[in-house]
Amino acid sequence: MAIGQASGTGLRERKKLATREALAQTALQLAVERGLENVRVEDITDAVNVSRRTFTNYFSCKEEAIASVNSERSARIVEALRERPADEPLACSLAEVFTAEYAEAAGLDRNDIERIRLVTSSPALRGEFLKTLVEAELPLAKVIAERTGTDVQHDLYPRVLAAAVFSAARAAVGYWAATKGAEPLPGLVRQAILQVTGPADPAR
Repeated sequence: MAIGQASGTGLRERKKLATREALAQTALQLAVERGLENVRVEDITDAVNVSRRTFTNYFSCKEEAIASVNSERSARIVEALRERPADEPLACSLAEVFTAEYAEAAGLDRNDIERIRLVTSSPALRGEFLKTLVEAELPLAKVIAERTGTDVQHDLYPRVLAAAVFSAARAAVGYWAATKGAEPLPGLVRQAILQVTGPADPAR
């Protein structure tokens, strides 16, 4: 009986996660297609076929829903870094996991890029995106601390590096959008990450 209950609980959690991700991705897609100001919460819930109450169980507004896509990416980056070979240089590991997460943008054309740029230029949305970046820094710092033998509670390095690489990726995305995809985003992200990580881990 306990096994069945545990299995049911796991299934419920997976369904909740799937619903949250569907709402977030749909919110972003509609905003890109129509413009952020032309998307209502009802449009998102109708597209996903859930109630307004279900939406508010996960998000307070459409901007938070869209920005949560960034949270999901950050969480995947943290998990991917944890799974990289322990003997791989940290700079290489960070470059690899960040580049992989932005690889899907390689297939976007200039019209797609322009629509994304317009959506993400919204002041309200920028604020939500920045919040997700700040929230992601500590989990990444903890993995960096594990990799470097430092202590996230007593050493500054893991926190500084986590903030730096997220900022570097954001700068690369901004440059990519401003130049309308003149260079592939994954390569720009890799270049930006390597510029801030340096060739070696810190002396301890």
